[in-house]
Amino acid sequence: MRVLLTGAAGFIGSHLCDRLIERGLEIYAIDNLHFGTLQNLVQLTGHPAFRFENIDILNRDKLNAVFIRSRFDAVFHLAANSDIAAGNLDVNLDLNLNYLATVAVLEAMRNCGVKRFFFASTSAVFGEFEGAISENDGPLQPSSFYGASKLAAEAYISVYAHTFGITAVILRFPNVVGERVTHGAVHDFVHALKADPKRLKVLGNGHQTKPYMYVADLVDALMLAWERSAGSLSVYHAAGIGETSVREVADIVVAKFGEVDTRIEYGKRDRGWSGDVPRFTYNTARLQALGWKPRLHSTEAVRLAVDRIFSNGF
Repeated sequence: MRVLLTGAAGFIGSHLCDRLIERGLEIYAIDNLHFGTLQNLVQLTGHPAFRFENIDILNRDKLNAVFIRSRFDAVFHLAANSDIAAGNLDVNLDLNLNYLATVAVLEAMRNCGVKRFFFASTSAVFGEFEGAISENDGPLQPSSFYGASKLAAEAYISVYAHTFGITAVILRFPNVVGERVTHGAVHDFVHALKADPKRLKVLGNGHQTKPYMYVADLVDALMLAWERSAGSLSVYHAAGIGETSVREVADIVVAKFGEVDTRIEYGKRDRGWSGDVPRFTYNTARLQALGWKPRLHSTEAVRLAVDRIFSNGF
């Protein structure tokens, strides 16, 4: 089986590359290296079933040439801008990298007859939502350009699935942590303390609470949804157990540094930036019905991620 994996040099994409190679698939990996780095794929260099190319998905001529050359059986589409705050500074960023890039991939699939598609989505499509969010909950009212672009992409995936016979799986990720992470609270705190071990500045009051999931467990959930879903369009939520506050994340990272007098400075707002959702939690019953069994508590995932980041020299 030959698959195209977009966003392959990124945090989650590179881990998915590793897993798909372990499963015996042939991987054609592409990335524009906006967030990704070739260092994330160094372990696959020279592997006979792995090929990487630096391609901008929005260059449709180059993208179509890859599809025509390689005759893919399926596409895993992880390429995106996932920095919500950056999307507020440039309102075209999410439009281009999340929505239009997805449409470009879907159109290349249609033109070349590729029928299986995986899409990485997000809780941000809901905006601020009370209670544990199920896949059929609504209304969907995103509060960030990131969430809006992912929601628009989901809508186009639905149309391509129902109109052109593409079988699509959408998995809405929680906050994912682990080695190779490129942004987010864990990443930002580690690098801030590396620059100044005595002071850590936190965006928001620290009471923002999210479900964190270790990257290997997320890839497990992804593969389960991919292999066991049925129907033309399947949507799932993935998460571990429980949630973790930003204050807990800060304490874990500070403790790992071992500085007894580090000063943690919190902001006054209930969120870190415009579009940040202060709290959300997922209902994962649909994924569990496929056989998914969450393993790590959210806080355990954060601790494991911090340990792995430190052991790899961050």
